[in-house]
Amino acid sequence: MGPAPLQAGLNNATRTDRFVASFLQELGVPESLAVTIGAAIVFLVVLGVAYIAGKALLIPLTNRLLDSKGLDEHARRPLRKIVGATFGFGAIAVAFGFAGYGNFLQSLATVAAAATLAIGFAMQNVIANFVAGIFIYADQPFRIGHWIEWDGNSGIVEDISFRVSRVRTFDNELLTVPNSHLTDGVIKNPVANETLRLQFTFGISYDDDVEEATDIIIDEAERHPNILTDPAPSVRLTELADSYVGLRSRIWIENPSRADFVKTRSEYVTEVKSRFDDAGITIPFPQRELSGEVELPPEHVRE
Repeated sequence: MGPAPLQAGLNNATRTDRFVASFLQELGVPESLAVTIGAAIVFLVVLGVAYIAGKALLIPLTNRLLDSKGLDEHARRPLRKIVGATFGFGAIAVAFGFAGYGNFLQSLATVAAAATLAIGFAMQNVIANFVAGIFIYADQPFRIGHWIEWDGNSGIVEDISFRVSRVRTFDNELLTVPNSHLTDGVIKNPVANETLRLQFTFGISYDDDVEEATDIIIDEAERHPNILTDPAPSVRLTELADSYVGLRSRIWIENPSRADFVKTRSEYVTEVKSRFDDAGITIPFPQRELSGEVELPPEHVRE
């Protein structure tokens, strides 16, 4: 927009402001008060019109644009917030212009520029978390509804904002985590893919038949309705410990969540334990043998 159209727009805004002030003076309002009230009325009317127009036109237009790009809810939420904030700032600026607050806007811009520098130093952590939030939305290491693990914590992601993410732990506690904590460290996302591999080590006695125990472990995996047959369950002898032989079972479940994981593993291990009992296969507990001599003081020795 060139200087001439811009000046014309300001003149129109001034005439609108004077028209309302003149109307108020005809109603008996003092001139100084009429100018102030007139500017406030123009500001509120223009802001209200901009709000209604934005809600009726901008929101549907934004939704259609997001639909055309095929974005899911994970990506739509921050974009809606950005569009809403940008439109709100623009609507306020236009309302200030129509109300004849041009000088106020210039002063406000000068103060805002100085304040931005001071706030930037004071809000380094906030800015870092904001940038980290953008990276989370762009890289998508996890999404809302995913089960994640980090720094000894784990839970289901309930919300992702530009500053923090909220995670519901499996003890039903809500953690508010700064986004920078989730981008600076290692995040484990067990449910990023459509399937999840579970592992469990069964310990059997050295006297038991390894092949028979392996057949039972595989058979119970194939019987369970929530355990996939492709990839197929597998068992490997992985440990020769002091008191047991370790057989590690690897199974896969589909569309995993924390509840599915706990329930499926519990049922599977219970069934294998029951089959072991029926087959006479023992799950030994650690045993220790002590050897040597114990010397007692003379006063504790009976003659």
